[in-house]
Amino acid sequence: MPASGRPGGAPDAERETARGGRRVAQGAVGRVEAPEPGEEPHRGQSPRHGGEGVGRPREGGSPGGGGRSRPRGGDPGGTVPGPSPAPHDGRSAASGAHHDETSRAAEAGEATGAQVPPPASPPQGPPPVPPARSAHPGESGEVAAARQAGGDRLRFIGAATRRIARGIDLDEIVLGLCRATVPTFADAILVYLRDPLPVGDERPTGPVVLRLRRTDRIPEEPDTNGARLPVLPAQPDLGPAMGGSAAELAEVRPGGPLAEVLRGVRPLFGEAQAARTALPELLGPDPCLPGGHRVILAPLRGRRRVIGAAVFLRRPDRPAFEPDDLLVAAQLATHTALGVDKAVLYGREAYIADALQRTMLPDSLPQPTGVRLASRYLPAAETARVGGDWYDAIPLPGSRVALVVGDVMGHSMTSAAIMGQLRTTAQTLAGLDLPPQEVLHHLDEQAQRLGTDRMATCMYAVYDPVAHRITIANAGHPPPVMLHRGGRAEVLRVPSGAPIGVGGVDFEAVELDAPAGATLVLYTDGLVESRIRDVWTGIEQLRERLAETARLTGPNPPPLEPLCDEVLDMLGPGDRDDDIALLAARFDGIAPSDVAYWYLDPKAQTAGQARRLARRALARWGLDELTDQLELLVSEVVTNAVRYAERPITLRLLRTDVLRCEVGDDVPQLPRLRQARPSDEGGRGLYLVNRMARRWGATRLSMGKVVWFELSMPPGAPRG
Repeated sequence: MPASGRPGGAPDAERETARGGRRVAQGAVGRVEAPEPGEEPHRGQSPRHGGEGVGRPREGGSPGGGGRSRPRGGDPGGTVPGPSPAPHDGRSAASGAHHDETSRAAEAGEATGAQVPPPASPPQGPPPVPPARSAHPGESGEVAAARQAGGDRLRFIGAATRRIARGIDLDEIVLGLCRATVPTFADAILVYLRDPLPVGDERPTGPVVLRLRRTDRIPEEPDTNGARLPVLPAQPDLGPAMGGSAAELAEVRPGGPLAEVLRGVRPLFGEAQAARTALPELLGPDPCLPGGHRVILAPLRGRRRVIGAAVFLRRPDRPAFEPDDLLVAAQLATHTALGVDKAVLYGREAYIADALQRTMLPDSLPQPTGVRLASRYLPAAETARVGGDWYDAIPLPGSRVALVVGDVMGHSMTSAAIMGQLRTTAQTLAGLDLPPQEVLHHLDEQAQRLGTDRMATCMYAVYDPVAHRITIANAGHPPPVMLHRGGRAEVLRVPSGAPIGVGGVDFEAVELDAPAGATLVLYTDGLVESRIRDVWTGIEQLRERLAETARLTGPNPPPLEPLCDEVLDMLGPGDRDDDIALLAARFDGIAPSDVAYWYLDPKAQTAGQARRLARRALARWGLDELTDQLELLVSEVVTNAVRYAERPITLRLLRTDVLRCEVGDDVPQLPRLRQARPSDEGGRGLYLVNRMARRWGATRLSMGKVVWFELSMPPGAPRG
């Protein structure tokens, strides 16, 4: 008896059936792609063989024979292309199976004590071919091979779609499609995408243009060891066997063959009539493509519209595509198109978030009198460049400046939007010259109006360069650090307060000395707090880093910009858990000898008195060249203040890099520049100020207003 148990040899029809099963399996998808690093082998794959050749025979035989064991699929020919086992004819297989059967019978006889008859001689003549065995009883070899090929296709689609889905940006997704299909499914691939790609539900205007985004192919020549070279990078040259060069740009004519194929969505063989007329429009005139079912044109359709096309090609020496391969191409095209849509939407969202964040933060810091500023902002990660941290520096009347640092909870676009509203509110409140504790109180009310869960911390400080004092109010923010001129770093004792948004909490302000040469460092908790350290440990490390940096420069305070970089260098690889906003202010102050200050009664003679006082101050400072110009402008501004004021007005001159004049009164209405008619008796004073002054402005205070202007210092004039 043969090993299969059938009498006699297998007929020719059954041999053809077995060979047909091998052809079906070989023409399927090709070898199954090996799993990626860290990925479990697919079902039906042998980990020992790297995932190639699903269902191929195992090496070695049964204990009693030297042949190979049966394939797991039950069909000797039901294997996918790949490293094939050593060839063997039907005679060796039959004799090996016969030997296995005899050995098992002998073992059974030894166990029972019965005599085992000698093995029958194998039949003479051509050995029979055993029929294909299947896990399903009664199933023919051809059906079993088709079932095996279908399973191979499903496993390939699963591996390929997982590789495509791993991509985040556009290039990674397209690269995933190319690497998943070449050489497993096709010998070459061309991926065309719309240029520009539509975003979401946007309706692009103008003609539809497809740009060749990437091509991959198997190299024409093997390397010295006879193995295939790695996949080449993107290039339009496909080699002579793949049709030569491909067009880089293709304009889709409305109503043309390519437009009709893209509208149809389903993949087509290259020899189909619709594809035969559309491919020259996509690849260029007279493309030399392989004949037969060796080209598949697959449209890439996203969620709303077609966004491109993919062309799969096989060489003439490889089995042609089968009809079921159109379903494989459809799955690959669908997953790729949806991934491209996702990448485009993600890119647009990241762009909007980045633009929003940059718009919320100041483009540049002001340069107020008596203080120098530097800042840094670092997002939590490059993939999330939006957060709720912010900083600001706002010039105030009297050469003062407000320093603000805040942190809204969260790292989303909502946090950035809330941060923008709070920052705008803080700027508006600072313009009213409110005390720091009042600013935080109004910010708390604004946060409650935005929502019950809108929480933020904030530090608000006002520096007066004339008085060399700083007033600070805190709303749940980490305390600032003061670096003194001698190198001593001090954590300022500031009441912590409750975060903004809690409601019903009073804020307290403290006034501290701000000596010349000292540096105030304001920051958010992302600088000092992380998974590996608590906030107070981070504050102590910040204080030590500032003191260490100051010791390197000796008696002179360290430059601001390098100081900020040194502070950020204290962060380790695992310390970036949150956004970081950093604001450093170097207090230079204004010396008392560079300040002239007077109180003047609101009388008709006050304008003349103001001119005399200004003239004496300029003479003392050696700025006689500015006397005429200053007297004219002081007379105009003081006259306007005397006309409406009921309490004494103030006149102050400041000598720094410019000459600044400030006139304050108790009238809250701000003056407006207007064009006076010929018949008007007034309205020309501000016109003169606007024409002659370097800069001018008016700021409303809680008890009135201040009108100020600046004059440029003459060349060679002494500076304060």
